[in-house]
Amino acid sequence: MIETISPDVFKAHLENPDPEALGTMLDALQDQDLAALTAHLEPEAWGVLIRLLPDDRAPDVFSYLTQEQQQRILQDLTDEETSQLLRRSSYDDTAALIDSLPDDRAREVMDLLPDRHQWVIKSLLAYPEESAGRRMTPGFLAVRPHWTLEQALDHLRREFEASETVNVVFVTDGEGRLLGAVKLKELLVGSPRRRVDTLLREDVVRAQTRMDQEKAASLIRHYDLEVLPVVDERDILVGIITVDDVMDVATEETTEDFLRMGSVGVGSTVTSLRDVALGVLYRKRVGWLLILIFVNMVSGAAISLFEQAIETVVALVFFLPLVIATGGNAGTQASTLMVRSLATGDVQLRDGLKLWGKELFVSIALGGTLGLAVWGAGIWLGGPQVGLAVAIAMVLVVIVGSMLGLMLPLLLTRLNMDPATASAPLVTSIADVGGILVYFGVATLVLQLSA
Repeated sequence: MIETISPDVFKAHLENPDPEALGTMLDALQDQDLAALTAHLEPEAWGVLIRLLPDDRAPDVFSYLTQEQQQRILQDLTDEETSQLLRRSSYDDTAALIDSLPDDRAREVMDLLPDRHQWVIKSLLAYPEESAGRRMTPGFLAVRPHWTLEQALDHLRREFEASETVNVVFVTDGEGRLLGAVKLKELLVGSPRRRVDTLLREDVVRAQTRMDQEKAASLIRHYDLEVLPVVDERDILVGIITVDDVMDVATEETTEDFLRMGSVGVGSTVTSLRDVALGVLYRKRVGWLLILIFVNMVSGAAISLFEQAIETVVALVFFLPLVIATGGNAGTQASTLMVRSLATGDVQLRDGLKLWGKELFVSIALGGTLGLAVWGAGIWLGGPQVGLAVAIAMVLVVIVGSMLGLMLPLLLTRLNMDPATASAPLVTSIADVGGILVYFGVATLVLQLSA
């Protein structure tokens, strides 16, 4: 049974510790629940909690904390405590933490680790960011094809602590090249004298070290894998990616996409809005806002081109916000659907022409429906000609916005850029410019006005 505890009770136990009651409480809580409860503690208490945990449990709880929390805890721990904590942590978690530290602090922490740990962590950090090599853990077990099942099981019993999972056992040759895999249950139920290569499955899905982590995660989802082997350019097994890594990747990529779609910078992702510094929030938002100011200045310039038309038919101004906002909304809908489809692999670049035709028909239908909705209001406020101009403009603006929202993510993908950069504010701002030109252009023609 999984125990739960209120944050207030948890804080009370830590502030006025009764060793027996505190120990009982900690034993009853899952590692993930303990990590979640730290959000209700003052930062000074995070290190206290880690010190209270047994040596074999502290690294697991530590791994579920945010990087901001981990960095603060390292400030409070002694060098010896830091060394003990990190050498018991998984290599990939330690590498991610060290990579998040300032250079000077990263070197200090690295020097606290044994030479073997330093070599492995430096190897992981040598791979490109957001690659399978950076995400993998080198903790895995492998057996030889000529071993008997009894020899293989003896090896697993001796070395199982070195691997994050043993449900799938990989088979390598003498040089470490990946030959295939065997399920643990097959080793357990097979005859002890049977050779490993008689159970070998050679068609093992694998990832290259430089493969994008999102693509590696999609392989695990597509093939329903428990673990994905990672190999180098010589097909030598160098690490594994597990299901929990995939969940982390999905969270990071989704957060990154949402930040981009909101026109928020994503250099180092904002992992906790509650804890992030004011300066970081400012830097992440100001850049795109400045860019969008200049884009919107173009909208103002476009309106100024039609000053005489506005003076002649003042009713046109009433419908201007309505028409251009609708175009922006239609573009945002289309771009959101496209970005999501590209992210999940549901849509490929080769589908662009087919999707273009489908979106064209949908946008015409949407524009026609919305055009009819505003036609009556246009007649009421400005007469039949104004109603006709507004209705036609609405149809065209919805089409323009929708096609822009569809094509911009595809164009960015073609240019090897993140399609999420086609953010809602960006699409809306560009659609506004086009909408203004279309709206007043149609009004000028229908009402026979001079620009």
